[in-house]
Amino acid sequence: MSLTSPHRNTLGHRFKKHVLGHWQLLALLLIPLAWYIIFCYVPMFGIQMAFKNYKARIGIWGSPWAEPLTKQFSRYFSSYYAWSTIWNTLAINLGCLAIGFPAPIFLALLLNEINSIRYRKLLQNITYIPYFLSIVVVVSMLKLFCDERYGVFNIIMQMIGLKAIPLMESERYFRPLYVLSNVWQNMGWNAIIYIAALAGVDTALYEAATVDGASRWQKIIHVSIPCILPTIVTMFILRMGQLMTIGFEKAYLMQNSLNIGKSEIISTLVYKNGIQKGDYSYATAIGLMNSVVNLVLIVTANTVCRRALDESLW
Repeated sequence: MSLTSPHRNTLGHRFKKHVLGHWQLLALLLIPLAWYIIFCYVPMFGIQMAFKNYKARIGIWGSPWAEPLTKQFSRYFSSYYAWSTIWNTLAINLGCLAIGFPAPIFLALLLNEINSIRYRKLLQNITYIPYFLSIVVVVSMLKLFCDERYGVFNIIMQMIGLKAIPLMESERYFRPLYVLSNVWQNMGWNAIIYIAALAGVDTALYEAATVDGASRWQKIIHVSIPCILPTIVTMFILRMGQLMTIGFEKAYLMQNSLNIGKSEIISTLVYKNGIQKGDYSYATAIGLMNSVVNLVLIVTANTVCRRALDESLW
């Protein structure tokens, strides 16, 4: 007892000092912890609906298992719209990745090269204000600007001798409108993390490059970009994990009977079947398939980046 008691007292003292002594911080931690448990882990309980014939009146546990268990997945992949919704989702996300991913990087590099603090802040404020607009407002603006008779775009086209085009009612222009408006809305906000990364670059590196006779462009290529490469790789991997995910709100609001061939994506299909039709098992199966594909994509992107660039999340 004489050997263990001092040890126990020491552990008890350390516990009181490092844990109970910082109870305020632990109390603040409880809020996000509760959020993750309630909204991220508890809903996992409902995944089993994808393998059941779910009936709301008897609940998840009482609902019978589907025969076979892959019934809902087979139902989706055998439908006529399965591959079109998958391709529509991928096409939009690939467009957002090709244009929307490098755009914040270029903006951050541009802002980093502006010497005037006043103009730098002005440009930064102008570019990230659209992020605070709701999706409903953005889509309403698109409808006003793209109106065939009164829209600004068509008025300009008619002024230069071109014919007015029903942009919002055309399958051909749905993806460009979605991608470009998404880039406009999110570019400034997404650039903040790259601006923060550039702020941490050692100024001695720029001074050394100046002494060596490097131009401004060469400083960007050989100093700025390599220094923020870990941040770029991290954001790229995270973005790849969302390649099969698009929030249904914007696509659903832009959707109409004339462009539905290109605007029907996985998330709108889940919304229509799960919320509007009450086919919860089918909607859960589609959502689970989507999540599994995203998991495979993020693991693959992490592996490729680790081997090619020696940078990764894990």
